Amino acid sequence: MRALILTALLPLLIGATKPVLVPDVSQRDIDIVYSFTGADLLLFGAILYPGGQAPGPDEPPTDIVIVVKGPSQSILLREKQKVAGIWVNAESARYRSVPSFYAIASSRPVRDLVDDRTRAIYEFGLDRLQLSPASGMAPDTQSRFASGLVDLRKRAGLYYEAPDAVQITDRVLYRARVTIPARVPVGKFTAETFLVRDGRVLAAAVRDINIRKSGFERFVASAADRSSILYGLAAVALSVLLGWSAGAIWRRF
Repeated sequence: MRALILTALLPLLIGATKPVLVPDVSQRDIDIVYSFTGADLLLFGAILYPGGQAPGPDEPPTDIVIVVKGPSQSILLREKQKVAGIWVNAESARYRSVPSFYAIASSRPVRDLVDDRTRAIYEFGLDRLQLSPASGMAPDTQSRFASGLVDLRKRAGLYYEAPDAVQITDRVLYRARVTIPARVPVGKFTAETFLVRDGRVLAAAVRDINIRKSGFERFVASAADRSSILYGLAAVALSVLLGWSAGAIWRRF
């Protein structure tokens, strides 16, 4: 299989001075139905080197970093405080561009691969996410809210890091698995693959993943989006009907 890949893509290597990534994913489309409990996404591919020769054992090792992101969203984060024994909303912060899902898998911990500046440029790690706060905040306040946001998403399974999760075979083929939780939002996701060697990012490639609702769930979501007033009236009518039916059955028995 490796020989076939190299033969088919040999024209891409002519005149190339840097490695080329050829990534793919096991599922380009993920449908969410009522029984959806999550999915395991397999990300794999090949590293094509100039001249078709992989680095020798005496050269710096080749590493792979894979970042899977969900569509960005604007959110308002509120901080609760206990006042006179009652929890109330206190300070708040709005963020313009927050990834709805973020997962990073790497062949080694990213802190061992690149410096902090490179991690910030490519958003390698949860502590390097660019959340784009909408309002000016003091640095300590911004750090507190950002940490709270990341912690909430981690507990929901929407943010996570998987160091040592990428397996590389003969410095040419790689593979990794990323878990998609049941509560994943729908939209267009991106799987970005980066080739790292000697502290530098030498190549990058992106594959798109579409996560969408299917069946009855898709019909309900479309109805709520396109005809919100009729959807609301139908929901109220259905609730009244179910309540009346339950009361009638209860009185009979």
